[in-house]
Amino acid sequence: MNRRRVLTALAGVGLTGGSLWVARNGLGSSSSDRLPLTVETLDANGSAAGSATVPTPGTVTVVDLFATWCAPCDDQLAELNELEPAYDSVSFVSVTNERPGETLTREDIADWWNRNGGDWTVGVDPGSELLTAFGASGLPFIVIVDADGEPVYEHGGLASAATLRSRLDPLVGDD
Repeated sequence: MNRRRVLTALAGVGLTGGSLWVARNGLGSSSSDRLPLTVETLDANGSAAGSATVPTPGTVTVVDLFATWCAPCDDQLAELNELEPAYDSVSFVSVTNERPGETLTREDIADWWNRNGGDWTVGVDPGSELLTAFGASGLPFIVIVDADGEPVYEHGGLASAATLRSRLDPLVGDD
C-alpha cells in the first residue's frame, strides 16, 4: 500500500471515529428531525456532479454510507450492484464522509466508485451529517428509508442482497 493510501486511511479512521462518537453520544435530535439532507454529488458512473437530497423525497431510498479505505465497503457495493437492477422505483444513494483535499480528491473517490461498479448517485458528506443523522455505528452502514422519509431498516456492517431484498419487497410491492 502506498504512503498516500495509508495516510488517507488513517485520516478516514479519525474522521469516522469522531463522527461515530457524536452519533453515539446523542448530540442533536433524532434522524427524522435532521432529514432530508443535501449532499454534493460526484461525476462518476450513474452519477452527475451537483447535489442530491438524501433520502430522495417521496421515494423508497437505500442509503449506503461507505469509505474508499473500508474493505467491507467494497463487498457492500458488490451486494448493492446485485440488488439495484431489480428495483426501478427505488432510489440508491451512496455517500462517503471522507473529506476531499490534498491526499484524497473527488476524482479519487469517483475512480474507486467506477472500479467497484457503482452505477447510481454517489456523493460526499465531509461534515458527516448523514452518519450523525442515522446514528451510524460503523462502515459500511445501510439505511432503507420509506417513501415518507422514515428510516425503516438500519444495518452496520455488511448486509447481504437477500437481506436487503427482504426489507425492500414489502415497501415496493411488485417492482
